[in-house]
Amino acid sequence: MKILLSNDDGHQALGLMALFAALKDIADVEVVAPEHNNSAKSNALTLNAPLYVHQAGEGVRYVNGTPADCVHIALTGLLDYTPDLVISGINNGANMGDDTIYSGTVGAAMEGYLFGIPAIAFSLVDKGWPHLDTAVAAAKALIQDLAPMVARRKHEHRVPPPWLLNVNVPSVPLGDLQPPKICRLGRRHSAERVIQQLSPRGDTMYWIGAAGATMDGAPGTDFHATAQGHVAITPLMVDLTAHQDLAYWSQALHSMRSPSQQQT
Repeated sequence: MKILLSNDDGHQALGLMALFAALKDIADVEVVAPEHNNSAKSNALTLNAPLYVHQAGEGVRYVNGTPADCVHIALTGLLDYTPDLVISGINNGANMGDDTIYSGTVGAAMEGYLFGIPAIAFSLVDKGWPHLDTAVAAAKALIQDLAPMVARRKHEHRVPPPWLLNVNVPSVPLGDLQPPKICRLGRRHSAERVIQQLSPRGDTMYWIGAAGATMDGAPGTDFHATAQGHVAITPLMVDLTAHQDLAYWSQALHSMRSPSQQQT
């Protein structure tokens, strides 16, 4: 199995390096990761500046761009093969609920998914890498469990659609980790207020406020599962269409005037 590994914390992040070391035992792994921390960059691609790739060690390269840049460059010219699996993480902190919209960790995995490759984003719930060994063990076990499914794709007469999984591992000792659960995304309250400060030159600066507290952490959500010590696995999709509202808006459109009618 050939794995492309990336993240959003940067190529020197403990979570990335620990996962890289563990996966080298079971797969051919190459790292293409951002040069610096790129948290909350989502799916952003750099279109107004050149990108450079540098070697950081055997099997490790870094890019002066976003997580999605790294995976995009890897899949469109840097690698001379197509990976079987794109992995992102292990992230320093949770990516649950609404976080997934902003997450660079999820963005890197999603870029692989958009290229038709199965992808997984891994995050450790608490910041500061507490019990990182637990997250590494959980990630390696899940990848090994999915390996037969990944291998079958190579032999399918018609290649099945890729899948995208968002995985959050609670920061607990390995012996206390509960079995994985398939979950839906929870929801957060709105973010905290922006933080306003004055620069040394007297200009007003703004810092984005902290993420909101959990609003929907009911049973079945990723928030609830990780709080109970379970690895939370959420299948994601890219289609943002509100399919349940299509009929409503089709009907509402009949009562709307066309631009030519509005001018009369």
